[in-house]
Amino acid sequence: MLIQTSRFGQLEVNPERLIVFGEGILGFPEQDRYALIQTGEGSAFYWLQAVNRADLAFVVCDPRLFVVDFQVPVKLEELEGIGLTQPEEAQVFVIVNKVDGMLTGNLQGPLVVNVENRQARQLVLSDKKYSTRHPLMRVPEPVAMGKTA
Repeated sequence: MLIQTSRFGQLEVNPERLIVFGEGILGFPEQDRYALIQTGEGSAFYWLQAVNRADLAFVVCDPRLFVVDFQVPVKLEELEGIGLTQPEEAQVFVIVNKVDGMLTGNLQGPLVVNVENRQARQLVLSDKKYSTRHPLMRVPEPVAMGKTA
């Protein structure tokens, strides 16, 4: 299927690879289908692109690449709606933002994906151990290209 994006133009996406958020993502309950787009070979970051809205996409990453001890304290009942019976079988992403030269992750609102059926849910953690703007990494400064003789 073809989807329209504001960043990459028109993309071909296998409909069987779409991620479905039955309840949407916070602030966007009506947008329930997303494509996960890799930004580059070996990149830790992906675009989570809404299928039906070209201008809606989130940068996401696996939080454990930056916070090695990150765990989602979740009750099994919260995952039954997406068909998960074993929390360790889930893929977890967090939404990434750029704040003052720093990439931050919303560790309080992780996205939990059942990799078998591509059903997903955004959780809202009550544990205040992590924040909605947890520092992940500093954005590298651009290198100025000088003239060569």
